[in-house]
Amino acid sequence: MGPLPKPEIIITHDGDLDGLLSGMLLQKLSATLYGEEVRLLAYQTHAWHSRCLRESAAWVSDLTFEERMDRINWVVVDHHITTAKPTKARLVHDQGKSACLLAYELCREHGLESETLDRLVHLANVGDLFLQDDPDFELANDHGTLVKTYGFWNIYSLVNGDPEKLLEHPLLQVMRVKREVEDPMGLNWSRQNIQQISPTVGLVKTVVGNSNVILHRLLGEPNMSHRVLLTLNRIGGNQFMVSLRSSDGEALPVAKQLQGGGHPNAAGAALPKSVQRAADAVEYLKKALSPIDQPADLAKNNIESLFDNAEV
Repeated sequence: MGPLPKPEIIITHDGDLDGLLSGMLLQKLSATLYGEEVRLLAYQTHAWHSRCLRESAAWVSDLTFEERMDRINWVVVDHHITTAKPTKARLVHDQGKSACLLAYELCREHGLESETLDRLVHLANVGDLFLQDDPDFELANDHGTLVKTYGFWNIYSLVNGDPEKLLEHPLLQVMRVKREVEDPMGLNWSRQNIQQISPTVGLVKTVVGNSNVILHRLLGEPNMSHRVLLTLNRIGGNQFMVSLRSSDGEALPVAKQLQGGGHPNAAGAALPKSVQRAADAVEYLKKALSPIDQPADLAKNNIESLFDNAEV
């Protein structure tokens, strides 16, 4: 497929292990190929969508491929569902693999591999794809929780940008204790604190524990009436974000109703900035996700009016 273009910048998804590890791997690859470290930037999805693309050459990982990214000398490594077709950019895409696994396969093509990276990428792949049947599932989630607990750039700084230092990091002992103590406690509490948003969607309140694990365990309980569960979190101090989980591919369509995206069973969306309080967020979600048992045109107009009145 030809040599990789030298990037001016490497851009990745802020907020999870897949984004951090894929970004560090691409940074390591660029240093190997071109003898210099290229600057790494990280964005939450909503911030990325509003960023101007000024660079003439860039590598991007774990951010959904869009038409605006279809540019000469751009390389996009991603696994999210996309309808855009590359005509100029080089798209490395596979929905069945995490972004870090795709990035690592590029690294291996250029002789950049190790047993440590093999192991770390495996764990990140298991955690990001939520492969519950894998024997390393709990350890994989500990690695993922590490980034969510301490933050993208804090972890990047602690390991000095070296991905191999993530494996068996001392802070993983803290994650193990948190999992063993907090997850059962949080699951029991959240089970009693589910609010109906629609007949198929429930809002789960969380206090402690890995919310991702809690939602998936709740979805697997035989008496769970909701097919999609979501959590509500404040980001940046003045905006709410919802994370949606499902078992049968229904999370993504719900996220798209909220102008969001992601994977079939793990998706998210940012609510309009005009939604300032948790109570307002709940009412917004109820209106936006109300059952479509009304005429299609009316339902469409109702949803559009929510965004017309919001400061997106």
